[in-house]
Amino acid sequence: MGASRTTRIVLVLYGLLAIFLLYLPLVSITFASISRARYLTFPIKRYSTDWYARAIESSTVSDIVTTSLKVAVIVTLASMVIGFFGALAFARYQWRYRGLFQKLILLPIFFPQTVLGLALLMWFNSIGVIPSWKTAVIAHLVWIAPIATLIIAIRAYSFDPALEEAARDMGASTGTILREISIPLLMPGVISAGLFAFLLSWGNFPLSLFTTGADSTLPEWLYAKMVSGYSPLVPTVGVLSILASAGIIILALVLAKLLRRRAGTA
Repeated sequence: MGASRTTRIVLVLYGLLAIFLLYLPLVSITFASISRARYLTFPIKRYSTDWYARAIESSTVSDIVTTSLKVAVIVTLASMVIGFFGALAFARYQWRYRGLFQKLILLPIFFPQTVLGLALLMWFNSIGVIPSWKTAVIAHLVWIAPIATLIIAIRAYSFDPALEEAARDMGASTGTILREISIPLLMPGVISAGLFAFLLSWGNFPLSLFTTGADSTLPEWLYAKMVSGYSPLVPTVGVLSILASAGIIILALVLAKLLRRRAGTA
């Protein structure tokens, strides 16, 4: 009994230490965002929240956040649709080139993002497409859509195909089976995939750096300000970005819980 209690205490302490190390950098940028000094010094001698007001009022910050949001939202919606049908294609149905399809759709995950971004930039230039935030959407999809497909496929493998077969034996059409059975059962996986897609696109730097052209996303702007012209506005925008990401995660978890409750009631 004593050994078991000791093990639990050690595991709890290990978990707390891991959490502390993970969130320590976030604490440091929070302190930097409320310091009046140009660079972070600790202990902080003068505190100020003026940088938050400047970040909210800044037209530059508004533009880059809008660009990042457009890219992330489009990538999220497209990844959910592509991932849903892609997961059904290799998790629910048997066809001739199914194994090859699995390998090809998951292959971009293993490419280094810098190499993938450079390859896409050269491809866009070769076909005469001017890089912008729209080409960044395509670049993000090449890397993120396979991840969404894999997440939804895990969910697709978990439910019994007999449910679809029973509905088909009762005369349900393919559209009805998809709408009444497949989509509700896969929806938790679809939401998880959408959440991952949004966060991966929102914080993506390598692909955005090569494919946004004259446009700029939030990670690019933060990097540019860190290498030249640093000000406390940089950690302030970083803190606001973290809070926005946390809010999206909480919203997605609440939505998933409501969907599960609704499915259980039905």
